[in-house]
Amino acid sequence: MPVNGRTELYGIMGHPVAHSLSPTMHNSAFAHLGMNRVYVPFPVEDVAAALNGFRALGVRGVSVTIPHKQAVIEYLDEIDPVAEKIGAVNTLLINEGQIKGFNTDWLGANRALEQELPLAGKKVLLLGAGGSARAIGFGLLEAGAEVIIASRTQSSGEALATTLNCSWQPLAEAAAISSDALVNATSVGMGAQIDASPIAVQALSNFPVVMDIVYAPLETRLLREARGAGCKGIDGLAMLLFQGVAQFELWTGVNAPVALMREKLLAGLANK
Repeated sequence: MPVNGRTELYGIMGHPVAHSLSPTMHNSAFAHLGMNRVYVPFPVEDVAAALNGFRALGVRGVSVTIPHKQAVIEYLDEIDPVAEKIGAVNTLLINEGQIKGFNTDWLGANRALEQELPLAGKKVLLLGAGGSARAIGFGLLEAGAEVIIASRTQSSGEALATTLNCSWQPLAEAAAISSDALVNATSVGMGAQIDASPIAVQALSNFPVVMDIVYAPLETRLLREARGAGCKGIDGLAMLLFQGVAQFELWTGVNAPVALMREKLLAGLANK
């Protein structure tokens, strides 16, 4: 659909942001549903100025990525209660100059896990204590799951466990734990650690479902070994997809074309 005077503007703010797969995902969904909307990357360093710009230009919705998920909060007019508890915002809904912040990362993680496991009453071992682990942990609690945190650094792990009112274990002892699911929310498996796994292969039989939030590569060593051990594996693209689906549905009020959005994410990932 051509851009014209009625086109609604959406985008993603971050620094850097040129690498993001979100534009291809959201623009494909808008086009598929015949919506006169466009989604573009906004490279942002000055958060306050950017939000004033969004208000002035009539931007309708924005995804927020690194490093602005916390910094954006003080400039909002309103924040969703779950996003406030998480302490991070990844989605802006803008209406008549009023900006409300949401967090759909936890919704994406929950929906990804729920493909294989109903979460209410289940025990989940969550590896990591950073921002992603925090969002996922709050989401699991919202769904009625029990959470165990395991991390390499004791101070940050115990701090997150205190916040979530759950238990903490050293990452080195995670192999002795049994739970209904294991979620890797660390960076182990990507970049310089691409050949590593956060947990010993011998322990994977303790976890019927294993999810890795790393999506580059799509099949991490953890997922490859988990599937080899008979576990159900969920790749990191699922969380990325479903957090985007939640954003799309928040902005538009209609059901997102999930299969198409995953197809476009896969294509975008293959081209990187």
